[in-house]
Amino acid sequence: MNINGRHYRTIWLADDGATVEIIDQTKLPHALEIVRLRDVSDAARAIKTMQVRGAPLIGVAAAYGLALALRADASDGAMASAIEMLSAQRPTAVNLRWGLEEVRRAVAPLGPDQRATAAYAMAAGMADADVETCRRMGEHGAALIQAIATRKPKGTPVNILTHCNAGWLACVDIGTATGPIYTAHDAGIPVHVWVDETRPRNQGAALTAFELGAHGVPHTLIADNAGGHLMQHGKVDICIVGTDRTTRSGDVANKIGTYLKALAAHDNGVPFYVALPHSTIDWGLDDGRAIEIEERNAGEVLQMTGRLADGTVAVVEIAPPGTPAANPAFDVTPARLVTGLITERGVAPASAEGLAALYPEHAR
Repeated sequence: MNINGRHYRTIWLADDGATVEIIDQTKLPHALEIVRLRDVSDAARAIKTMQVRGAPLIGVAAAYGLALALRADASDGAMASAIEMLSAQRPTAVNLRWGLEEVRRAVAPLGPDQRATAAYAMAAGMADADVETCRRMGEHGAALIQAIATRKPKGTPVNILTHCNAGWLACVDIGTATGPIYTAHDAGIPVHVWVDETRPRNQGAALTAFELGAHGVPHTLIADNAGGHLMQHGKVDICIVGTDRTTRSGDVANKIGTYLKALAAHDNGVPFYVALPHSTIDWGLDDGRAIEIEERNAGEVLQMTGRLADGTVAVVEIAPPGTPAANPAFDVTPARLVTGLITERGVAPASAEGLAALYPEHAR
């Protein structure tokens, strides 16, 4: 993604070849700050506090975190401890465990003196693979947008509703749900994006709007509860969202509020697609109701961060003192409400049969 004429990924190695650098997403959209991860504790904190977030990026960040750990101590015990610590930071996204297991399998047979180098190479390869995966998803999803565009009057934009941030900032580059949008936009297909604010952390307002604006994609920020109204009035042509974990049967865990958008889309005949890389599929899980839902700090619901009139950034209270608050971070959309799954291998029905057809190596 280009910001002010410079291309950025969300995670990369510093010039010293060992330190990992990230964009601090908790500071966006008010400031673009780069944070250096020097050890595994830095990586764990970045994942927990959502300096890095989004399932694909979490997986790559975890892989780099394990590389940092092995650079300090490459023993079996230290590796096991690092994996345990990193995997505990965000329980819902399957990519976190996937990234760690990919590195572990690659380095476990090696001698301690080889492990750190191999782990860094694995993490870098996973980052490159994520970019290519998103590029392919973008092509498959853009074909869906193009098909809608051909049915509309020439020059009329395709109205796309998305939720949370499943874009460049949730991946290494390009994005999952936004990949099709960027691909269509760059191909000259007129698009317009309805951006859910995505309470309580406002990833839509802070992140999706930021990156769409940087790329020049027409968009409008809306309150989360406005989506159903827009669908009722024919102002949404297609919904595309991301996912943090998808079962082998097609149930989808995504940012809280996704389920409500899927219900509204189903009721109004609006196609509802989910974009996901293979690393987000939990092949060992059939029923989305079994997915562990992360419960985050109540302060995220009770407070909001914003820029004041004088330019300073401040945290403000939005509820009466002492108000209790619950903060489930995700909900599960059952496969029956999902029109299709956009993957790097094509678009599949949201079902065990649909996913098995694209990934026969995982079929029972």
